[in-house]
Amino acid sequence: MNLSDSRTAGRRDPQPLARLSAAEAVFNVLRADIESGKLEVGAKLSSEATLAQQYGVSRSVVREALRSCNALGLTTTKTGRGTFVVASRVAKDLVLGQYSALDLTEARPHIEVPAAGLAAQRRTAEELEGLREIVAAMAAEDDPEAWVALDSSFHAAIARASHNQVFENVVADIRDALAHQSETLNMVADRQHASDQEHQRILAAIESGNAAEASAAMQEHLQAVGAALDSILGQ
Repeated sequence: MNLSDSRTAGRRDPQPLARLSAAEAVFNVLRADIESGKLEVGAKLSSEATLAQQYGVSRSVVREALRSCNALGLTTTKTGRGTFVVASRVAKDLVLGQYSALDLTEARPHIEVPAAGLAAQRRTAEELEGLREIVAAMAAEDDPEAWVALDSSFHAAIARASHNQVFENVVADIRDALAHQSETLNMVADRQHASDQEHQRILAAIESGNAAEASAAMQEHLQAVGAALDSILGQ
C-alpha cells in the first residue's frame, strides 16, 4: 500500500475537507490493524524502514505515526528490539514523553492561564511581534511536524512574555510533552484548525493588553484540549 499520494488513505469514507497528512494515514492504518486484531497483542511491527517502503513514505513519517500509537497505549517501542503491540484498545491515559496527558491537563491551567494574563500586561513590543509571527506561521503551515513545533513555541513564548521565571521554566520543562500531545491530538482528533483559531484569540487578548481576556482565552483553549483528550480516551 502506497500512501505517499493519498492524504485520505486509512479512512473507509474519505472526506475532502478533512485531508490527512501521510503520518495520519499511516497511523490510521496501523491503529485499524491493531484494533481489528489483524496485528495481535504481542506482535512485533515491521521495522521503520520496512514500513516506510511498504507505505511509500519517509521513515520520519512512520516514526511520527508510531509515536501516536505509543501515546495511545497501543504499542511500545523497545530500544534495539523494535515496536510491539501491547493493547488492542486505547489506554486510559496517554503517555507523552516524561508526562502523561492527565498530568498535563491538571497542571496546565495553573501555569498557562495566569502566564497569559501576565503576558498581556508585561509583554514587550518585540515579544508581541514574535507571538504574531508564530501565529501567522501556524495558520499558513501545512506540514504537521512543523506546526507542532510552532505550537510548543507559542506556549513557551507566552510563558517568557509573562516575565515570571517560574512559569517560563515550567513550560520549558513540559515543552516536549506539549509537542507530543499536539501531535497526537492533531492525528486523532483533528485539532489543528481549531487550535489556530484559539491561538488567534489568545494573541488578540495579549495584544490588547487585557489580562482577564488573555487568561480567559487560554482557559478556553486548554478546556478544548482537555475535551479532545477525553474524546480520545472515551471519558
